[in-house]
Amino acid sequence: MAFSLIIASGALFSTGANAEQTGQVTLKSLWSDFSDSVSQTWHHPQHYDFYLPAITWHNRLTYDRAHIDRYNERPWGAGGGISRFDRSGNWNGIYFMAFKDSFNYWEPIGGYGWEKIWRPLPDDNFRLGAGYTAGVTMRNNWNYIPIPVILPLFSVGYGPATFQMTYIPGTYNNGNVYFAWLRWQF
Repeated sequence: MAFSLIIASGALFSTGANAEQTGQVTLKSLWSDFSDSVSQTWHHPQHYDFYLPAITWHNRLTYDRAHIDRYNERPWGAGGGISRFDRSGNWNGIYFMAFKDSFNYWEPIGGYGWEKIWRPLPDDNFRLGAGYTAGVTMRNNWNYIPIPVILPLFSVGYGPATFQMTYIPGTYNNGNVYFAWLRWQF
């Protein structure tokens, strides 16, 4: 139930034909638009992507020094995915990545990402993006139980290279992590 609600919430960021045709936004139309986007990306990818985790930064305003000193901020790992730009020029991707988490244990994550893309310069190779990712992760400190996630997604890209990032919200000494990676399209 919670995962379906998270997925449906994330679909609010994308626009789709079903909701536009009726003028109504319903849970059914949101789910249909979301699942159509995932299906299109899965069946008709334009690119194969390589993911290279680059930085994990624990917000210094929300952690004490003892935690900062023992946390890993070098998320060694890699990943892969497929992606496409839709008719509106927005990015859609399906990905899987594994990296070293804050405790230096492996953390896998897989899911779907969507970004609204802006090309503010005359050079169309340069782009900015903002959107969301919805997926599932598993962590050692949570006994590798699958945990649904929905997070904001931002990017700066040029040509086949994109620097993507998210922020994991949290409480004091928990969460509040900036996580970024390089995505290379083939």
